[in-house]
Amino acid sequence: MLDCIIIGGGPAGLSAGLVLGRSLRRAVILDHGRPRHARTRHSHGFLTRDGASPAEFRQIAHQELSEYPSISMMQEEVVEVQPVYGGFIARMSSGRETAGRKVLLSTGLREILPSLPGLEEYYGQSLFSCPYCDGYELRGKRLVLLAETMNVFSTAQMIHHWSKDLVICTNGKRILNVEQHKRLVSRGIRVVEQPISKLSGSNGRLEAIWFRNGQTIEREGGFVTPQLSQASMIGPRMGCHMNDRGALITDHYGRTNIRGIYAAGDSTVTSPTQLIIAAAEGSKAAIGINMDLVYEDF
Repeated sequence: MLDCIIIGGGPAGLSAGLVLGRSLRRAVILDHGRPRHARTRHSHGFLTRDGASPAEFRQIAHQELSEYPSISMMQEEVVEVQPVYGGFIARMSSGRETAGRKVLLSTGLREILPSLPGLEEYYGQSLFSCPYCDGYELRGKRLVLLAETMNVFSTAQMIHHWSKDLVICTNGKRILNVEQHKRLVSRGIRVVEQPISKLSGSNGRLEAIWFRNGQTIEREGGFVTPQLSQASMIGPRMGCHMNDRGALITDHYGRTNIRGIYAAGDSTVTSPTQLIIAAAEGSKAAIGINMDLVYEDF
């Protein structure tokens, strides 16, 4: 039986694997190979890796982890985790099984983007979800905020810091109250509630928003507010508590309310979702796992 099964090979899971490897723990990282930000060309905000692509980040992490013989990695999708005497069994879609004393859920989040024609072509290249990750590259440009959710006002406030030329498009949805609308207009932010017919541009670079009423607005890039949900329901199915934002609840060292089940990364934070934060959460959870194992065995 392994010391730990890590489910999810993003920055949280990989960081946890590094700490556990250095703690002489036997662990496996199980990852299905479909990262949420696969479309992203560059990742930002991670010191020493600012501007690296997610693929490059993973490649370097895998190379570093290969130096620790007690850590293995497998491209497998975990579909179920069940408690057994002394730990847990993780069952995979391939039919394989593995057992471990502890389980770390670093499964991340799933994005549901607005259903706008052409959005997929620009998302990750000139349209993004996080201004802290990509606002610097869009600073001072003519931006759009494509939003169909109720947090549009606070998001617009944040984006306005990077560019004062901002248009909010709600695709026919009325998601702003009168006071919010007035405050946005007073800051020079235009709000367009007309349904969108298409986005246009070339080579992933947004150039214009087209509306069903024939109106067109030229834009150079912007942000989208996706709906976020747990990418895996393993934790909730096992009885792990969640907060009102849909995040798994943990203590400072990643422990959930289920003994032996830990969680780290975007699935415990939901916002802000940054590489460096997820990696830090994975590191703390791994320290918690090792501490608990030490105390149990002493």
